[in-house]
Amino acid sequence: MASIVQIKDLKKSYKGGFEALKGVTLDIREGEILALLGPNGAGKTTLISTICGITTASSGSVTVGGHDIVRDYRAARSMIGLVPQEINLEPFERVINTVRFSRGLFGKSGDEAGLESILKKLSLWEKKDSQIRELSGGMKRRVLIAKALSHAPRVLFLDEPTAGVDVELRKDMWEIVAGLKQAGVTIILTTHYIEEAEAIADRVGVITKGELMLVEEKDKLMARMGQKELEVQLAETLDEVPKALQSDTLRLCDSKTALIYTYDARAERTGITSLLSAVAKEGLTLRDLVTRQSSLEEIFVNLVHEGDEPTDKEGAA
Repeated sequence: MASIVQIKDLKKSYKGGFEALKGVTLDIREGEILALLGPNGAGKTTLISTICGITTASSGSVTVGGHDIVRDYRAARSMIGLVPQEINLEPFERVINTVRFSRGLFGKSGDEAGLESILKKLSLWEKKDSQIRELSGGMKRRVLIAKALSHAPRVLFLDEPTAGVDVELRKDMWEIVAGLKQAGVTIILTTHYIEEAEAIADRVGVITKGELMLVEEKDKLMARMGQKELEVQLAETLDEVPKALQSDTLRLCDSKTALIYTYDARAERTGITSLLSAVAKEGLTLRDLVTRQSSLEEIFVNLVHEGDEPTDKEGAA
């Protein structure tokens, strides 16, 4: 699949020496949904702002559809739609006029049929003549998406699009994003709601302290880094793991009625058979077995914690 956005060794430093981006290199494929995960201050918004021309990079390059964002910024910017994290709309303007104005900013001629289609897809058509101040927070976020789509961009950046909205509306937003992908729009999503990435992303990128730690197919990432857990539910209540069973991969659950065994499902031997035999030898009564896969959230937390670990040099300091 061809890349529509190419980022090469992108760096951003501020006065005082703070490095917000430390040589980020990334190719974003046309038509994919890429989720960028990272804690606060990781560099997610700085990366998006730089690609969109809001922030100037210290060094490196970015092209969108083959257009350099500095040398050919008008052509590059015309391909991009941005839904910012903050809601900043004129409160007394009407919805339809707000969206029309955004389209005009890109020099696009009027397209009432196109704007109607966008507003209907976002469930805003019945609110087209309402003033922004009359809308709920969720509806205002939909207006931001309509504004970003008004000039028919090929690449859409969503910076924390569901921050502060309820669960039901969040799921509606996921459906909107899935529909945009079907229409051929490339979507880059930053989020703190990791279930969003797990639900809709094709690939996941993890960024922390200005560095892109990895970018990988979501399913492959979970298969490669996720672990499985076997919950051995017992009829008895235990005070601790029996000495004969104690190991780094086995722990007692909070209710003290089950043993939790962590294993790699890809290994040639999982150790499950040996574990169950040892449980039987201890005279414990097995009530049930339950397995589960590590979630993307757990994988993400582990990756970020790895990035926080000091190097040998730092540890020796």
